[in-house]
Amino acid sequence: MISKRLFDCLDHQLQNFPKKDMLAAKENGQWVTYSTQAVIEIANKFSAGLLELGVSGNDFTPEGSDKIAILSNNRPEWLFTDFAAQQIGAILIPIYPTTNPLELEFILSDTATKYVFVSSKDLYEKVKDVITKVPSVINIYSFDRIEGVPHWSEITNLATEKSIAKVVELKTKIPDSHLATIIYTSGTTGTPKGVMLMHSNIYSNVVYSKKSFPFDDAPETKVLSFLPLNHIFEKMCTYIYLYSGISIYYAESIETIGDNLKEIKPDGFTTVPRLLEKVFEKIMLAGSHLTGIKRSLFFWAVDLAEKYDNIKSGGIWYKIQLALANKIIFQKWREALGGNISFIITGGAACQVKLLRIFNAAKIPVYEGYGPTENSPVISVNRAQKGGQKFGTVGPPIDGIQVRLAEDGEIQVAGTCVMAGYYKRPDITAETIIDGWLLTGDIGVFEDGKYLKIIDRKKELFKTSGGKYVAPQPIENKLMESPFVEQVMVVGSERKFVGALIIPSVPTLKEWMREKGIAFTTIEDALHHPKVLELYRQLVESFNNFFNHVEQIKKFELLPREWSVDTGELSPKMSLKRKVIMEKYKDAVERIYS
Repeated sequence: MISKRLFDCLDHQLQNFPKKDMLAAKENGQWVTYSTQAVIEIANKFSAGLLELGVSGNDFTPEGSDKIAILSNNRPEWLFTDFAAQQIGAILIPIYPTTNPLELEFILSDTATKYVFVSSKDLYEKVKDVITKVPSVINIYSFDRIEGVPHWSEITNLATEKSIAKVVELKTKIPDSHLATIIYTSGTTGTPKGVMLMHSNIYSNVVYSKKSFPFDDAPETKVLSFLPLNHIFEKMCTYIYLYSGISIYYAESIETIGDNLKEIKPDGFTTVPRLLEKVFEKIMLAGSHLTGIKRSLFFWAVDLAEKYDNIKSGGIWYKIQLALANKIIFQKWREALGGNISFIITGGAACQVKLLRIFNAAKIPVYEGYGPTENSPVISVNRAQKGGQKFGTVGPPIDGIQVRLAEDGEIQVAGTCVMAGYYKRPDITAETIIDGWLLTGDIGVFEDGKYLKIIDRKKELFKTSGGKYVAPQPIENKLMESPFVEQVMVVGSERKFVGALIIPSVPTLKEWMREKGIAFTTIEDALHHPKVLELYRQLVESFNNFFNHVEQIKKFELLPREWSVDTGELSPKMSLKRKVIMEKYKDAVERIYS
């Protein structure tokens, strides 16, 4: 493989499939497209303007190169900033818009960031309050036009013919071993760690993932982007799209995804399981409001789809029924997603097997993949071709990398995708990369000798007071298959038995109470109603049958409020922050064991 820099995708696309809609976003209610040529011109002017401000890659070292930070929703300007920094050897520091002020201050200080780019007024205010403690920051620029705040176009306006020529010259000198980005992983515990990713790291993951999935060069294809670009998976996939000639349309917001899907009719998108769960919950809620034959057909189709297996044939009668279900029920689901979806790739957390069966049965192909930021990120992914997918696993490892399991089952990976290390942290780098092997901290097994299955995080396995080890994630994932469960966290470390904190799905519970003739006043009152408590006791008991005695939930507490990134219980990747939840709900945990 001849390695390239990420920004080389611009010339690659211009030479092979110049597009009218390389990037697109809604501006003032209308879709605005940017051609390949226009993006190149904007990126060059932006790079030149940064040079005029004194930003440079200096000696192309992690310490010597200037840092540019960005806090923004997905939009073309995000990519413009990324290209602009890369082309002069500056290093992009993407920060989740939801990052709390203390972590934001740490990241900006740790990287000695010079300039910060924000998308909106609220993010400007957030950064403005922090940078008084970060002397390296010279200025903040916004993508939206905000009174009194410098607009990013002021930088492109600084470009001169001389500085643009300098950019063209600089681009040829940037090695693929130079850092393209430092991505801070907040994780679920501790101080954020800056993952240093070189151009060659991400580019090789682009090539291997493109080959393994595969993504063909497809200039007529388009995707909808809404998974945050701060997420390495979305960033890497972005470069697959750009190198493949696939147009990228940016969703206006999480709330408008449904409308945007219908408007642009994309061929695919990437997501996290939580959003798929939300989509499914809405579908099921709509189904519950149907009556008569329509209701019967709806639930018949869903029950049928739950039995779908892409490896084992259900027989001719099953195929006939599924074809009928697709025609009369699932066709409407596909239309709600725009009618053209040929792939949805999910990662970041385990996806419910039930959802994978149902969506794939409904001809909405969902492929689960896996990989940490430290591997740029993909290690494995389920494939579109025959024999390339098994529900409940994250698929075979992608071509081009080595994967092995340690004695304790820890997944370890080696190859060109493995990060350069943690920024300014040689100590934890040495603990994480040993003899070229990245220790992921995830426990896995290979099913059928080829499909990787994630069991749990190594650090999240806990031991009961009886000395038995319990992996919480499989139990949590199973419970969340119930429409009555919104979120759940299994507890029990150094305790006599396994317990759980459960957050009910309020819409589903409300509907159940209405059918049972139980008045709903507040969620707090509902969770204390004897019949509601009995409902959840029976539900937990039914799911306990899937686990051995030690893993079974003996007692639980129902909680009224959903956990979120904003309230601190979830990481930006929607993972449970277990220590935070344990501390925040310690009274509820103690009631379980009282």
